[in-house]
Amino acid sequence: CSKLTSVTIGESVTSIGSYAFLGCSSLTSVTIGESVTSIGASAFKGCCKLTSVTIPNSVTRIGTRAFCDCSSLASITIPNSVMVIGDDAFYDCSSLTSVTIGESVTSIGSSAFYNCSSLTSIRIPNSVTSIGDAAFSSCNNITSVTWNAKNCNTYNFGSQVTSFEFGNEVEVVPSSLCKGMEKLTSVTIPESVTSIGSSAFEGCASLTSVTIPESVTSIGSSAFYNCSS
Repeated sequence: CSKLTSVTIGESVTSIGSYAFLGCSSLTSVTIGESVTSIGASAFKGCCKLTSVTIPNSVTRIGTRAFCDCSSLASITIPNSVMVIGDDAFYDCSSLTSVTIGESVTSIGSSAFYNCSSLTSIRIPNSVTSIGDAAFSSCNNITSVTWNAKNCNTYNFGSQVTSFEFGNEVEVVPSSLCKGMEKLTSVTIPESVTSIGSSAFEGCASLTSVTIPESVTSIGSSAFYNCSS
């Protein structure tokens, strides 16, 4: 539907199916009703003029490639109801400058925000336990990361990060989390942390200050290897 410019999805709709608005190249605005619980695979893929999406608190899952190639989308708020962000969900949303990830998200899929090259900061909430491969790859302007994940698998945001802040409920610093962040100068690890994984800060060549609390009982191999400063 190449001339469709706006969509309002009514309150009786419970799901948006796969490919529902695929390639609607003139679509600029979408309002999704409060009864929708799932957004299917590639539902809005290739809606290259889409600038505004309102996702209601009823949605629990954002499907694979749901907003892939929405290259004009500037900001997105993922509500607290969402538990899963699918693979490639916001792949190549190159104008995306602001992302708010809700407090119930447990899984961020592979390549979920791949090549969101306008993002400068990201906050990972407490609820996240899994971040897929390349979830934030080619997001080369992310310089600030707030990591609140209590106990999550490893992920690395790239060498360009200058600020990495841990939340007060983090229990584990995953292996290789900050590996190679050569512009990172200082880190404060909160009292809630009990272990620091292997290679967690390996190669952080500019790191001059680290505060490790007494709560830490285990520091993995090469955790601070090649922190030459």
